[in-house]
Amino acid sequence: MPNLVVISTTAVPDYVRGSLTRWLTEPAPGLYVGSISARVRDELWTQVAAAVGDGAAVCVHPTDNEQRYTITTAGQRRRSVLDFEGLELIGFHQHPAPQDHGNEQLPF
Repeated sequence: MPNLVVISTTAVPDYVRGSLTRWLTEPAPGLYVGSISARVRDELWTQVAAAVGDGAAVCVHPTDNEQRYTITTAGQRRRSVLDFEGLELIGFHQHPAPQDHGNEQLPF
C-alpha cells in the first residue's frame, strides 16, 4: 500500500536529485513528495544515503508509533533526531568553538 513520503535534500549531487524525481514530485528545490510503497521508499533511501556526499538528506514517512511518522537522516547536519521515551525530537548541535586568533577578540 503506498504511503506519503517526504524527502528533503541539501547540497546533494545532481544524479541524486534525478533519481528522486523518477519516483517523487519536487514542489520546491530539494523537497520531494510522493506516495510510494515501503519497498520502493527503502530502496530509494538506501541509494540517497549512500550518495549524499558532503550534503544532507532527511526522510519522513508514516510508521506505527505514537507520532505516526518517523524521521531518518543522512549526512552531516546541525540537527539530529533524538529518541525521548518513544517520541522523536530534534536536537541541535552547538557550533564548533571559535579558533584561537591570537589577541583578537571575537564578538561571540
